[in-house]
Amino acid sequence: MIELDTLDRLILREMVRDATQSASAIGRALGLSQPATWRRLQRLRDMGVIKGQRLELDHEKLGFGVSVFLGVKLATKGRVSLEDFERAVSAIPEVQTVEHILGLYDYRLRVVARDISDFERVLRRRIMTLPGVGDVEANVLLSEERRPGPIG
Repeated sequence: MIELDTLDRLILREMVRDATQSASAIGRALGLSQPATWRRLQRLRDMGVIKGQRLELDHEKLGFGVSVFLGVKLATKGRVSLEDFERAVSAIPEVQTVEHILGLYDYRLRVVARDISDFERVLRRRIMTLPGVGDVEANVLLSEERRPGPIG
């Protein structure tokens, strides 16, 4: 575990709130100079605490009004490799996340679609035809609130 001081945690909270902020803006918000803030941000990147910055898209505004979480259990017959399944499912553009999990299912996928009939098309023609797919359970997302999680 990496030791973080109070300023590091405050900087991370600012970055989680809005990762597009400059070191200068973060410094102003926290009462730090731009160079001191920049050095701390660089140190956090170098230590691997900040792994990158991602663009968050509004899927609904892009025409993808349905999000579905799929639990996928691989079939035991034929024993397709996990890597083969992950590579094949990752090639489907509607699949936003692929999580290998422990529990009733082997994988949890987040799939976006234009509507329910579009999701059915993706499910039938793309996901169910993947090598090794056995049982699938779908849960349609009704609403979502993102939480930043604990920092230190």
